[in-house]
Amino acid sequence: MQKIKLLIILLIVFSCKKKEPYISQYPTEVNWKPAQDYYLSNLDLTIRYLDSLKNEGLYNKKTKFYFSQARVAFKKTEPYVGYLNPEVAHKTNGPALPVFKEDSGKVIAPIGLQKLEETIYEKGSTPEAFNIEINIIKGLCSVLKRNIKTRPLNPQRFFVATHQQLMRLVSLSMSGFDTPVSGLSISETAVSLQGLKDVYNLTIKNLIIKEDKSLDSLFDSQIAEAIQFVNKDSSFENFDRYTFIRNFLNPITTTWVTIRKKSKLWNGSKAFPFNFDAPTFFEEDSFNSNFFAKTNNRFPTDKKIALGKVLFFDKRISKNGTMSCATCHNPKKGYADGLALGTDNSGKLLQRNTPTLLNSSFQKGFFWDGRSGSLESQITAVFNNKKEFNNSAHQFSNAILTDSTYVLLFKNAYGNAPTSNKAVIKAISSYVATLKSFNSKFDKNIRGEANNFSQGEKRGFNLFMGKALCATCHFMPLTNGTVPPFFSETEKEVIGVPETTENKILDDDTGFYFVFKKALHKGMFKTPTVRNAELTAPYMHNGVYNTLQEVIEFYVQGGGAGLGFDLPHQTLPFDKLELTNQDQKDLIAFITTLTDVPEEY
Repeated sequence: MQKIKLLIILLIVFSCKKKEPYISQYPTEVNWKPAQDYYLSNLDLTIRYLDSLKNEGLYNKKTKFYFSQARVAFKKTEPYVGYLNPEVAHKTNGPALPVFKEDSGKVIAPIGLQKLEETIYEKGSTPEAFNIEINIIKGLCSVLKRNIKTRPLNPQRFFVATHQQLMRLVSLSMSGFDTPVSGLSISETAVSLQGLKDVYNLTIKNLIIKEDKSLDSLFDSQIAEAIQFVNKDSSFENFDRYTFIRNFLNPITTTWVTIRKKSKLWNGSKAFPFNFDAPTFFEEDSFNSNFFAKTNNRFPTDKKIALGKVLFFDKRISKNGTMSCATCHNPKKGYADGLALGTDNSGKLLQRNTPTLLNSSFQKGFFWDGRSGSLESQITAVFNNKKEFNNSAHQFSNAILTDSTYVLLFKNAYGNAPTSNKAVIKAISSYVATLKSFNSKFDKNIRGEANNFSQGEKRGFNLFMGKALCATCHFMPLTNGTVPPFFSETEKEVIGVPETTENKILDDDTGFYFVFKKALHKGMFKTPTVRNAELTAPYMHNGVYNTLQEVIEFYVQGGGAGLGFDLPHQTLPFDKLELTNQDQKDLIAFITTLTDVPEEY
């Protein structure tokens, strides 16, 4: 109990330190208090259902009922508490995995609703442990309750919270990330949509009716039709996610953008990962690249990007003049190199496979082991590496400036010639951040611009988001490990990749383990994007698999643990996936629809 109290105190202290971007003040006739009370009442209801759950006991008649109702109430308050205190809200409804604290070196056992779900549905706990878990969740809810009471709802908080919740629906709810054991996340989608309608009615509905009555009617009908579609069949395996997102959820997000603009209450902000004006989460400009960049290299000019593009292809940036960025990241090979392992500046093999650079800027971790926290620091490491560019970030090769083209490019970008490679690194990172891939066959179809998705491709998407469990790590729509809706961290996983295709020996590369020497991290690697996977074979950090079929077969068997390797900290479920041969073919068919390489290079 003392530990629980200490945890709550620490969370309260941490929550007080959160800073928000500047909130513009707009004249408003909206009374925000009823919606704030709505969020607060549903958090109180969450706590009451947790009390009922505790009284019911671990394995009794109404245990699952009270748990599901606690989740329903929390989903209605999640948008606001998630905005006000992302860390505590994530603990309350985050993955049931241990958390490593870098500052203390301690490993914190999993807590929250997802851990409680495991306890209830997998029946491997004790009543005492069950009660402790509930008390911890109630403590977290108490912190969130305090946040709601002390921080009034206003236009920015309202619109950002709603945008984040819509992203949760697209990514976490559709994939079952929220409820990996019970499969309740599809039915909870209807709850979240009803919650959106409720707070809309309590706040800006009358304002929108005054501005555009037809827009209000459209929004009401879209929400009703979406909820009806969910309730028709909300089973985890059978739910048609493709049709739901394309025909129901995307129109809602499009209408919501229009509603925000019509309200004239808030103009959006560039301090978040989203472009708030993008009609869906599947547009070429849905995400804000500058959010992911270092603060000293945001909003680059076209001239800086142009310089970075020229430098990207120039071998003179390496000390011996044999390597450019494009040596390993070839545009014709999906900005990878087509090799199992990359090669160094003398032609010898490096330790790991070369990943694509497409959409690489939308990460918070770089290199396979995730050791670099930004694109700029990753490029700096390549410059400093004796096996790669071997050209310190603090040096600069005057040989480049013998080219009169560069003199002009540097002058246009920076106003003068550089004295170190820091300017070069910033320019290259600015160019790499433009290498986006969001105009694939899938994107065009999910946006409703095209209608040429085959039944197999559609089934493959539903499998990817559903029982194949791909999207619980490769989050839609980026399909990498950067976790929605806050996009503040990129996940790393232990999956147990073998040394060879015989699948008999575990690869000896320990990945992220070298940073802290914790057993939890042994064999841990960053989750890469699945976009353009058709072009970027071989696969895995060691390039062990040559085909997507081999990759899927590895996952079907349950990863390394399923192959028989001793992996106590594997984050991938040990169970085999029940995927038929046709399922696997359809899954590959979908993955190939994610191919989209920019033509200009």
